[in-house]
Amino acid sequence: MNESQYVIDEITAKDTWRIFRIMSELVEGFDSMSRIGPAVSIFGSKRCKPGDPEYVLAEKIAFKLAERGFAIITGGGPGIMEAGNKGAMAAGGTSVGLNIRLPEEAGANHHQTVSLDFRYFFIRKLMFVKYAMAFVILPGGFGSLDELFEALTLMQTNKIKAFPLFLVGSKFWGPLVDWMKNTVVERGLLTTQELELFTMIDDPDELVEQVAWCEQEKCYEMGGLRMRSANRPPITKTAE
Repeated sequence: MNESQYVIDEITAKDTWRIFRIMSELVEGFDSMSRIGPAVSIFGSKRCKPGDPEYVLAEKIAFKLAERGFAIITGGGPGIMEAGNKGAMAAGGTSVGLNIRLPEEAGANHHQTVSLDFRYFFIRKLMFVKYAMAFVILPGGFGSLDELFEALTLMQTNKIKAFPLFLVGSKFWGPLVDWMKNTVVERGLLTTQELELFTMIDDPDELVEQVAWCEQEKCYEMGGLRMRSANRPPITKTAE
């Protein structure tokens, strides 16, 4: 194991010059991301292969969102991240890859129009949240769960405005949601209102309509997230 990979251990009293590396990543990220326009962050497993149902679904969602004028942000790697970037690029949209340097990592995918490299996870995660007006989370592991619960915690504690957060795939996410309802809420550790911070969804077209409606109506600026009701007519206007 290479000890130099542990970036937290590197920051000591003797080498605080690394703060300048952190600052440079922040400046580069802010400078590049501030120009992409309304964007949606897509998360999911890097272990999905082309042709897998989740890969195909991620590509389809990204394509449809990019058609409506949304930039797509992913972690820049393989699997669902690659599918998201691929779909955005195929639609002629802005395809952002926030790549992270990891040992034994396959590297960045080749479907990015905006590519940024990060050494520090916390800066990369800041970019996901700061520059997205919605999160789309497909089946994934620790990384996807980390992004999910960090976003929910930030909204719960009013550190960021509540924005649409979609869990795509009820078969995958349903057991987790049931556990939160039947165990965590029952124990009084969450409220039913807090569970309204996310939406579990299967239909990619409805997801795209929800995102487009939210951007048009600025639903995240109303003092509390409002989602488009099922009986509201669909949005046909392309996002500016």
